[in-house]
Amino acid sequence: MTEEIIIAGFGGQGVLSMGKILAYSGLMQGQEVSWMPSYGPEMRGGTSNVTVIISDERISSPILTKYDTAIILNQQSLDKFECMVKPGGTLLYDPNGITRHPERKDISIYKVAATQKATEMGAVKVFNMMVLGSYLKIKPIVKMENVIKGLKKSIPARNHHLIPMNEQAIEIGMKEVQQV
Repeated sequence: MTEEIIIAGFGGQGVLSMGKILAYSGLMQGQEVSWMPSYGPEMRGGTSNVTVIISDERISSPILTKYDTAIILNQQSLDKFECMVKPGGTLLYDPNGITRHPERKDISIYKVAATQKATEMGAVKVFNMMVLGSYLKIKPIVKMENVIKGLKKSIPARNHHLIPMNEQAIEIGMKEVQQV
């Protein structure tokens, strides 16, 4: 099994964190992992993406031009990466701020209103964990216990009290995802 993923959005949306948690989760399962971030100098508000590869076999290169899954969090990323999903692949997106929805017919398309749900929950910082939960519902490539270990590894110790809220957000994302 090899899963090649692009996660893309604005800086500050937790794009890189989501990728790092996925990568740590794969490591906890003894899989080969690649995590390659890309972001502009402006950080918050600028575009940001991360390529994550999780595989049972050695990874020859972290550089990809086609992806099994695209997780899209803004319109610019949808415009750029929709065409890079392999036929038969998966595109997951948050419709907040999206003006042109995905149009391809040769991929599976899912959406989750994570921004809306996180706002209703009063915890917009866990928006990315809702999206991650949605992805893991669609493609359970890592075990939930390893996701929690990945959370503990990537979140600073001073913020470990927030892990239960992040777990709750993952569960909400799993419930809220819808196929389009």
